[in-house]
Amino acid sequence: MNETAPASSPPPAHAGDEFEREPVPPHALKGPTAFWGMYAGEHTAGTEFMIGPLFVAWGVNAFDLLVGLLVGNLLAVLSWRYITAPIATRYRLTLYYQLERICGRKLVVLYNLANGILFCFLAGAMITVSATAVGVPFPHIQMPTFQDTLPTNAAWCVTVLALGALMTFVAIRGYGFVARVGHLAAPWMFLVFVACGLVMLGKLGTFNLVELLTPADGHESRIGFWGVVFFAWFCNAAMHIGMSDLSVLRFARKPSYGWASAAGMFLGHYIAWICAALLLVYWVREKGVDPSQGMAPGPMVWDAVGWAGLICVIIAGWTTANPTIYRAGLAFQSLYPRMSRATGTLIAGTICTLAGMFPAVAMKLLDFVGLYGTTLAPVGAVILAEVYLARRFGLPREWAAATGRSFNLAVLLAWAIPLGLFYWAYLHWGIFPSYLTLPVYLLTGVLYLILARVLHGRTAATARG
Repeated sequence: MNETAPASSPPPAHAGDEFEREPVPPHALKGPTAFWGMYAGEHTAGTEFMIGPLFVAWGVNAFDLLVGLLVGNLLAVLSWRYITAPIATRYRLTLYYQLERICGRKLVVLYNLANGILFCFLAGAMITVSATAVGVPFPHIQMPTFQDTLPTNAAWCVTVLALGALMTFVAIRGYGFVARVGHLAAPWMFLVFVACGLVMLGKLGTFNLVELLTPADGHESRIGFWGVVFFAWFCNAAMHIGMSDLSVLRFARKPSYGWASAAGMFLGHYIAWICAALLLVYWVREKGVDPSQGMAPGPMVWDAVGWAGLICVIIAGWTTANPTIYRAGLAFQSLYPRMSRATGTLIAGTICTLAGMFPAVAMKLLDFVGLYGTTLAPVGAVILAEVYLARRFGLPREWAAATGRSFNLAVLLAWAIPLGLFYWAYLHWGIFPSYLTLPVYLLTGVLYLILARVLHGRTAATARG
């Protein structure tokens, strides 16, 4: 079999300019600037205004935050570069179509549905953050705190609806348009984050980050150094080790473009998180805000840098939600190949807008991204095992495509068993979800190879013969 593109691929059921069911052709490949801009824009984003303050609310100390984020983000970049990008540029298929060739049509529907819905909730959290900025000039829009889970009032819902409609329109335009938006907005957004941090340092009267980020006496830390490391590494687990970014990096000319993720990790998930954390530090120390209650991003940024900050919060949520809605649209489109990608994206945008009206996901973001990543990432272990280990174990590559079957039981069991153990541990023991991502991922890969050997031994022999 051709290792660059599957020789047995059927003609595209609905091939458009996004190449949802065929390898991306050479003429459609993009240069490095599209990826540096997109990753910087996507990860220097609205949710950074939530995650930074949530570290403060959780009582993370200075060393754990500053050093833990450095280590975790480095591991994330290496995952994109050496796990996701090589496979993306070898096969140039979306995650969803590649899974269909391994799992079979009937099973991949379940994954795609879960993937699309979880991406919608994540994008909804980004719309929630943007809406907190719109609410600052309009006092009748009641903005949520860290404890709110339901819509605060009708004006809040109307604001989220308008923002969601605009973001969905951009995502419908396709990956190229999404990349351009991120490329143009990223440098300015990063400067606003830095400005917020510098202004807070000035107002607090010290540049001693260690002293500022040390929790007050009696404020118990909910996670330590390794919690920060694993959160930073796996908050995007579904995208790198979970292979969702196959759908984006398939447009890259070569695997080295995976280094572009560093723009997002170190500008967004390091500097921007720390600058955003300082916003809440100031409100706790100078305005007496309870760190466990927190403060909506909009008012904090308005207090720091005024109108530029409000615009940044809105656009930061925009540039993150756009590629997330795009990915969710691909997931829904893959459920019905004859449905256009634009229709799938419209469905995704509608769901994420409705989710954005409920602040629960945004205000519990540290837990949610752990649950979301650990739920979706294990299928990446199946792809990894397929690409590098299947033939060593005497297994056919792309089992469903090779045998014409539509349901791969080995994949279902390898995914469901570790995931069931994960949710049991989370619900019964309250373990921080990001601690469990790697064990679940590795167990899924091992189980897949064992179960595929046991369940598909005969078909493997037939394929070899």
